Amino acid sequence: MKKILISLLLVGYSLLSFSQPFTNEVGIDEHLNDTVPLNLAFINEQNQSVTLGQLINKPTILAFVYFDCPGLCSPLQEGISDLVDKSDLVLGKDYNIITISFNYKDTPEKAIQKKANFTTKIGKDKAPYWYYLTGDSLAIVKILNSVGYKIKVAGVDYIHPSAIIMLSPKGKITRYLYGLTFLPFDLKMSVIEARKGISQPTINRVLQFCYTYEPEGRRYTLEITKLVGVFTLIVIAALFIVLVSRRKKKD
Repeated sequence: MKKILISLLLVGYSLLSFSQPFTNEVGIDEHLNDTVPLNLAFINEQNQSVTLGQLINKPTILAFVYFDCPGLCSPLQEGISDLVDKSDLVLGKDYNIITISFNYKDTPEKAIQKKANFTTKIGKDKAPYWYYLTGDSLAIVKILNSVGYKIKVAGVDYIHPSAIIMLSPKGKITRYLYGLTFLPFDLKMSVIEARKGISQPTINRVLQFCYTYEPEGRRYTLEITKLVGVFTLIVIAALFIVLVSRRKKKD
């Protein structure tokens, strides 16, 4: 009986850990210096089974989307395409890109359509090095957990953050870049760091907190309520410090 109870507890813990990315929280808990599970298998846009280890053989950009996304996903992929086009680094020579759908219902057929939409600008010679992957729910949850990517289910859609993650040739997480557009300079620095296996902390995560995406207008808008809330907390903290200081002086 004791062994059965222990087994049930372990199964329950495993199920709980597998469901972690799909919670009421949305965001990213950075896992700098961790390594993604290179043995995870996915299906590429050619309907072939591949492991992450087969694809990550140089600095690699990792991005998460789902193919029916009405909001962030298309602008994010457009931003990546623009980055490839503007950078003096060469996709396929200096780095690779992996886009993974976190919707297990997405298919290779959808993947190849999406890839065609966003690789036209970068040229046929570079397109083979931008991989579009789909997978089963277990593989998806494992990769999301490994990078700290948290998603909230909203009906048939998902609420999710917008970021790209840089991996070293050995799959080590070296940098997170947030937003929908990225600078060629940031890409160059990220590739250099990833090549050496050096991680860098993120300095612009505040942008993800202060702005929210409006799908209709395809733009970020400032969330006044959040800023007011933060400002109010700062003011209250400052007043508290002043009052405590005055009381100490009187004593």
